[in-house]
Parts: sequence; structure tokens; C-alpha cells
Amino acid sequence: MTITNRQVAEHAFLLPLYEDDYFPDHVLDRGRAVLLRLCERIEAERPGDLAALYRLTEGATEEFNALEAEFEAAGSEIETVAREEIGEAFWFIAQAYGFADADGEQLIAAREW
Repeated sequence: MTITNRQVAEHAFLLPLYEDDYFPDHVLDRGRAVLLRLCERIEAERPGDLAALYRLTEGATEEFNALEAEFEAAGSEIETVAREEIGEAFWFIAQAYGFADADGEQLIAAREW
């Protein structure tokens, strides 16, 4: 599915992490794919309220939870800088799809990182 939201399609997700050698690009690529799949699901399912959005972000957050082992295997981890950048990406997505009242912490409430 092609993302139709122009703001999202033009956004460079996780860019500060890609610019830091501590974070392996191949794992960041998987994280970026998680974020893009979330956008695709939002466009396909069109959540009508925050509860529906939070259900979608919960699944994406759990995918990031699974990536933690890959970060560690590559000598990295989802630490403070990464946590903040990933959280910002979720918040950006919520805002881009019209969920101005989304709570940043609730968007990633299922996180284990």
C-alpha cells in the first residue's frame, strides 16, 4: 500500500538515529518499516477515535519491543535517545493523521524499552 498522507510520505523517520553510528542501520530499517506499516494501517482502517488509534499503536510498539533483541545483538540498545526519537515518531504520526489530542505516552504505552 502506498502512503497517501503527504506529510508522512515525505518524513524521514528516525533520521537522528541513522546519523549516529551507535544505532545499526539494518535494525533502524526494520523500525522504520514498523512505523510505515502503522501509517498504512491507519490509512486502511481509518480509526475513528483515540482508543482505536491506541490499539494500532500498541501493535506497532510491540513490534519495537521485539526489535530490542536485534539492537542488542548488534551492540546497541533502545536507550534514552532512541526511546525519545521513537516516541516522537509515534506522536508525529498521530498528529499527521489528525489526532491532535493523542497522548504521547499512551501511544507507546506497551513499550518495554
